Amino acid sequence: MASTTFDPKSVLEIDGYLEPDVPAIAHRYGVFKKWKDTIDQYEGGYEKFTKGYDKFGFNVGSGGEVVYREWAPNAKEAYLIGDFNDWSRTSHPMKKDQFGIWDITIPAKSPGVCAIPHDSKLKLSMILPSGERIERLPVWIKRVTQDLSVSPVYDARFWNPPASETYTFKNKRPPQPASLRIYEAHVGISTAEMRVGTYKEFTANILPRIKKLGYNTIQLMAVMEHAYYASFGYQVTSFFAASSRYGTPEELKELIDTAHGLGLTVLLDIVHSHACKNVLDGLNEFDGTDHLYFHEGGKGRHELWDSRLFNYSSHEVLRFLLSNLRFWIEYYQFDGYRFDGVTSMMYIHHGIGTGFSGGYHEYFGPAADIEAIVYLMLANDAMHELYPFVITIAEDVSGMPLLCKPVSKGGVGFDYRLSMAIPDMWIKLLKHKSDDQWDLANIVHTLTNRRHGEKSVAYCESHDQALVGDKTLAFWLMDKEMYTHMSDMTPMTPIIARGIALHKIIRLLVHSLGGEGYLNFEGNEFGHPEWLDFPRQGNNNSFQYARRQWNIVDDPLLRYRYLNNFDIAMNNLEEKYGWLSAPQAYVSLKNEKDKVLVYERAGLLFIFNFHPVDSFTDYRVGVEEAGEYRIALSSDEKKFGGFDNIAIDSKYFTTPMEWNGRKNWLQVYLPTRTCLVLTRD
Repeated sequence: MASTTFDPKSVLEIDGYLEPDVPAIAHRYGVFKKWKDTIDQYEGGYEKFTKGYDKFGFNVGSGGEVVYREWAPNAKEAYLIGDFNDWSRTSHPMKKDQFGIWDITIPAKSPGVCAIPHDSKLKLSMILPSGERIERLPVWIKRVTQDLSVSPVYDARFWNPPASETYTFKNKRPPQPASLRIYEAHVGISTAEMRVGTYKEFTANILPRIKKLGYNTIQLMAVMEHAYYASFGYQVTSFFAASSRYGTPEELKELIDTAHGLGLTVLLDIVHSHACKNVLDGLNEFDGTDHLYFHEGGKGRHELWDSRLFNYSSHEVLRFLLSNLRFWIEYYQFDGYRFDGVTSMMYIHHGIGTGFSGGYHEYFGPAADIEAIVYLMLANDAMHELYPFVITIAEDVSGMPLLCKPVSKGGVGFDYRLSMAIPDMWIKLLKHKSDDQWDLANIVHTLTNRRHGEKSVAYCESHDQALVGDKTLAFWLMDKEMYTHMSDMTPMTPIIARGIALHKIIRLLVHSLGGEGYLNFEGNEFGHPEWLDFPRQGNNNSFQYARRQWNIVDDPLLRYRYLNNFDIAMNNLEEKYGWLSAPQAYVSLKNEKDKVLVYERAGLLFIFNFHPVDSFTDYRVGVEEAGEYRIALSSDEKKFGGFDNIAIDSKYFTTPMEWNGRKNWLQVYLPTRTCLVLTRD
């Protein structure tokens, strides 16, 4: 619950440097409080306000009658048309109230039988003040379908399956994970075949893989319906419709329920930062005006994304967006969200042409978009109040302070932020520097440079780095040799040996040092070759690169399985020791000459040798806790594509003498480009 008054002391306790910005933080909290009071006073609080889908769109009564409501204040006349009335533009007129909301009740055909058949097509037909007639898809519609052989424009469908065809959830949600290990996935590309994958296939084939890999959370992309497949789901047209490309709403419910049965938490990649500018099947110019759901003019347009921007200061837009968040949790049983494009939302410049230096004036000055920040505060406050289990993650590159602090303490209310600087660092290193030029101090700084007390999700690469025009880490490391030398039947070339070694140690380093959560994009765990490129005109609508080649990781002769094995071992080790939920690591050594890095976290001792050619015998490292240590994980094992130079049953004994600021030391053998994790238990 948000407190009734804002205490500036709570901000200064978090970060004393925020003192000059307390008035700005208090101001945005005041705007938030005003909205929350309005919702409490006039709308029955979050509980009722966020259930807009029970009022708007199509709702079927117990007797089979259908009530349809839509907000379209500019329209002078409105009619519901569709298969059910042979598309008559006059037979079903709607009534308009003082708030611009139209409604119609369609009586049951017979007791309990809807007059609108299940899965039949519908539209809203409106007459504008000019006399022009326009036709639109209902905004709150739960299903839209596309037949590209006829037109790219979507059809709205009345989704009301009979009880026998309605999916019933069987499994409880798993408890919120203490350590977030996220598998970022896209249903459509989750097949090795050259086509769009389905919800059913993902449920049967991919969920067991994710479970076996040791991830506990799935982040599903491109679920909200989008007109253009190649937009990766980021040009949303129908906000309440799950993409019909992959199957039916009931099949998506089954996917999420099955995931829950496997103990997997499921997050939705939600796009509230902008909307597709499509008119015929989107929100744009819905009632003939430029400014219904969006700001009019330039303020309502994103010049880089070529899309429309929401008016977060509109009462009905807030109802629509907050209800949208609740809908995915209620209807499909999602457990939380990764909010896309948060940087674009929080700043008037949308982050375009702006490099964030970390100066606090950049966050709280005239560039801050108070309306959008307050929307995010309301979204986080409402969802956490209604659903204590919910997880929210912000995609923010700016480093906004208090982003992951509760709204009651002046924060924006997210649980986690994505550490977007980490993948950029690896790409720059692999692109511009030879191995001996890697600066360990800079790597450690980038991995540990996060706001105190605010959780972050670290990752080496997400979907962004897999897209055409960029390259995955595996591709940067091994490039064309992935096509010729990834078989155990071929010699292990220096490029492949380096690639496999660095792929493993980069991942373990990011996983164990970089944050309080870890994310991997599907396929990258085994070094998926090539980039990701959706069918489009520029590639002759090919599916060649819009799929995941599971066959190569399943092939017992190919070296991809070694990386997959290491990913499993790494996740299982985190599950056992919980370093992601442990305090930040203590780094005791960053030896630039030897390229050796040592730190402790969650009672484990992590040792990395990044040196391209040198191995070290009896290398002395500091450790706080005395005792006998053994190997919990070694990247040099044969099953991980290593050379078995380290005896896996080695024992390491501490000597009680200070070393690198730790109370004890022990000595290890460190072959070139390997990492070790030691434990006392």
